[in-house]
Amino acid sequence: MRSKIFILLYFISAMVFAQQNDASNQRKARTLLRDGNELYQQKKYADAEVAYKKALEKNTTYNKAIYNLGNALYQQNRSKESIQLFETIAKNAKENLVKAEAFHNLGNSQMQAKSYAPAVEAYKNALRNNSLDEETRYNLALAQKLLKEQEQNKDQNKKDQDKKDDQKQDQDKKDNKDNQDKKDDQQDKKDQDKKEDQKQQQQQPQPNKLSQQQIEQLLEAMNKEENKTQKKVNAQKIPNQSNKKEKDW
Repeated sequence: MRSKIFILLYFISAMVFAQQNDASNQRKARTLLRDGNELYQQKKYADAEVAYKKALEKNTTYNKAIYNLGNALYQQNRSKESIQLFETIAKNAKENLVKAEAFHNLGNSQMQAKSYAPAVEAYKNALRNNSLDEETRYNLALAQKLLKEQEQNKDQNKKDQDKKDDQKQDQDKKDNKDNQDKKDDQQDKKDQDKKEDQKQQQQQPQPNKLSQQQIEQLLEAMNKEENKTQKKVNAQKIPNQSNKKEKDW
């Protein structure tokens, strides 16, 4: 029995110590939260961020520190990080007004990131939890306006891009046609030059295709013809004899 009582007393002591430790951490977290709030009011957002993170080290589920850390990050234009924190608060909060504030700031962070469609949904959720918030209503109207403009710009950009693509395709087709025409002209010139060369070759004297025997016979016939011609020339010549008269002395 003594051993059981000892064990029971040990666990009670451990629980009391844990509770005291938790209470101490919560007090420290609240102190750090107040420090962060003072720095935030002085617009020292980076220093406030450090204080809020230290508060969360003491109490990881401290929603006020999470919420205020999101605000400090938002003020430093770190919307991607602040979005995650506000989503956490909006999901875990039990009270409608807390949810409304979380969704409102979530919408602001989405607006900062130019994510207008998610911002519209965030503001709508904020109004579902607090329909009397006129600031949220104004932000919702602004987000809807910017979303419409964004979609119109996307459509116009798509049309412009499609037009550029069509123009590029037309230009590519024209360039290809010009290149093909140029190749065809070059080929036509080559074909014409080839025809001219063939024509010139046909007009040139053909090489002698006589056999050696035919050549010898042709030469012999030419010699005979030349001899006949020479004889005729000789027969027509008048002897050149002078008439000599003896002198009568």
